[in-house]
Amino acid sequence: PAPAAARPAPSTGLGEPLSSIGRLMAERTTQSWTTVPHFFVTREVDGTALVALREKIGAKVEKNKGVKLTYTDLLTAIVARVLKQHPRMNASWIGNSIKANPDVKMGLAMAVNDGVVVAVVNRADAGDLGDIATQRRDLTERARTNKLTPADISGATFTISNLGMYHVDQFTAIIVPPQAGILAVGAMTDRVVPMPGALIPVGVKPMLTLTLSCDHRVVDGARGAAFLHDVVEAIQQAGKILA
Repeated sequence: PAPAAARPAPSTGLGEPLSSIGRLMAERTTQSWTTVPHFFVTREVDGTALVALREKIGAKVEKNKGVKLTYTDLLTAIVARVLKQHPRMNASWIGNSIKANPDVKMGLAMAVNDGVVVAVVNRADAGDLGDIATQRRDLTERARTNKLTPADISGATFTISNLGMYHVDQFTAIIVPPQAGILAVGAMTDRVVPMPGALIPVGVKPMLTLTLSCDHRVVDGARGAAFLHDVVEAIQQAGKILA
């Protein structure tokens, strides 16, 4: 037999202990997945306008605010503005009824040790892109250093979860109760797509896939589809929407 020093430690049968945040996330996601009637709507969208807008104003934002403008910042601003036109998507399920939320409070899913939290970007539906980028950067830094405050993670009415930076093409996200929905954003990648009416019928475009998760108690399929359609339209007119 191997000498005692070389033998592996006997298994205790216990798994890796979770932090308090990890336990809370496990409980909340389990509750959401098992009690909230999810349904999912997916669309592909041409990100050409997003790329153009970021190239156009990114340097100015960095110069004025000292922060790099990301696609998440642009999507946060766009989705917040569309939510103003779709109040049911911005509503919450409280008790056994639908509660309308007077304000749009955009949540961003952020990784922390042993879990994920939803940090709140304020005034994303009307705020300057530089202010949105600054809030996102500050929240991200506090998340990385475990310095988020209760105010940072309270009151979101809708959430965006972006895994594009991890080269994920498409995914579905679990709703954060009592919110009515969450938008999962995949990576923007160049793809060959049809171009009807063009001299060459196919072309290469920067495409991304959006998957909307909805709480069917608050939002039916038609409402969810209409909201996602308007998000797609707004993304394709990003320069106009965020001018």
